[in-house]
Amino acid sequence: MTTDLQWLDATAQAALVRAGEMSPTELVAAALDRIDALNPALNAVIHHRAERARDEAAGDLPDGPFRGVPLLVKDLVLRSEGDPYHCGCRALRAADHRSDHDSTLMRRFRQAGFVLVGRTNVPENGSTITTEPLAYGPCRNPWDLDHSTGGSSGGSGAAVAAGLTPVAHGNDGGGSIRIPASECGIVGLKPSRGRTSLGPDVGESWLGGVVEGVLSRSVRDTAAVLDAVAGYEPGDPYSAPRPQRPWIDEVGAPPGQLRVGLLDHPLMPGVGADAECRAAVERAGRLLESLGHHVEVGHPAALEDLEFQGHFLSVVATANTADFDEWERWLGRPLGEGDLEPGNLLLREIGRSVSASQYLASVSWLHGFTRRMESWWQPDGFDVLVTPVLAGPPPPIGWLADPEHDMERVLALMQYTSQFNMSGQPAISLPLQWSSAGLPLGVQFVASYGREDLLIRLASQLEQAQPWAQRRPPITGQPGQPG
Repeated sequence: MTTDLQWLDATAQAALVRAGEMSPTELVAAALDRIDALNPALNAVIHHRAERARDEAAGDLPDGPFRGVPLLVKDLVLRSEGDPYHCGCRALRAADHRSDHDSTLMRRFRQAGFVLVGRTNVPENGSTITTEPLAYGPCRNPWDLDHSTGGSSGGSGAAVAAGLTPVAHGNDGGGSIRIPASECGIVGLKPSRGRTSLGPDVGESWLGGVVEGVLSRSVRDTAAVLDAVAGYEPGDPYSAPRPQRPWIDEVGAPPGQLRVGLLDHPLMPGVGADAECRAAVERAGRLLESLGHHVEVGHPAALEDLEFQGHFLSVVATANTADFDEWERWLGRPLGEGDLEPGNLLLREIGRSVSASQYLASVSWLHGFTRRMESWWQPDGFDVLVTPVLAGPPPPIGWLADPEHDMERVLALMQYTSQFNMSGQPAISLPLQWSSAGLPLGVQFVASYGREDLLIRLASQLEQAQPWAQRRPPITGQPGQPG
């Protein structure tokens, strides 16, 4: 195992296999060695799959674009046949609950040639933005082990940032790809609603706000994996517009001169602006101007509508309550206080209090919200919105899990992401800035519905103008340089 191999992206690793310079078995063995060496400090991988991964790598792999490349998947939503599926829950862990089939996305990962080497840590049912489940303990940030990785794809974010695998699966219902990408200093694209399938077990989740994707270290990996796994599955309730050409062809393509709006202030009244997050957006604006884009302060007025949080909570709480009911059916017994964490017990109470008419009223309000949001982009408005991902740097472990203050702290920190789940728009976090303490500060870029092509073009341009690939978190023994 060489340091160079550890930091090659998935595209480069796949090229080694195609050229005959490395075998899938060698790539997988190297990834398993890295997991053994680094995961005890990170707690990113909770279900190890070494023996099955070695057998699969040595077998007859599909001749897909990522043949032989090791992959980690998040232990939530996506199922892999025969493997544990615990969703961060103590009760499911105690019962050793396992999947008896592959999800649609897992099947597509396999068809692309990926080899599954393990499953990653998540907060219980993905219902918060830090990965500190009681079932498995906290996942730790490779840039500073005392700090959060974000959530809910925090295990995947930490794994990619530390070089365990070049890409890892994540999903995003309120920021769960973008937030870990921001806190771990990597790339995280939330695709458009309906771009990836949740089949066969789920049609829609969180009003279609939950979407599948990956966390990566390069824009080309993000584009190429999306090419491999996106697309309609029979029975899906949503289907995003098909791209005009493969997304990998957008990497390096000129984005043209774009009209860009900047949002650098808090959306919640009474919450002070974090100076470093604000500066990160301002520096991103100056970089965009230097690349020839027209940049001005501006954002959709709907983002400041204080009604949003209440309607979003109604949808999320109701969906989580349905999930907990399903877990009870799996277990054959009720879930009590020793089974669910306090935050999810409260979420279940809220969900049970939402009537059918209240839920439908929230659905209707959010549909109207989506139309108001999109009007800022269409038909002749802005091309891209730039915001912080979070209203602060990665917090210390325990700060967001404090039972007395967790809700208010989560709401204060998470101001810029969930709106785009409900509007269905694609959004990407890019590792353009670091704090004075050496912690990553992601910057978010949002496009109109279905315009992943535009985001990939712009992200590729920014990656070339301000490369991040050489940054190494301290846990790898190669400290990054604070930005």
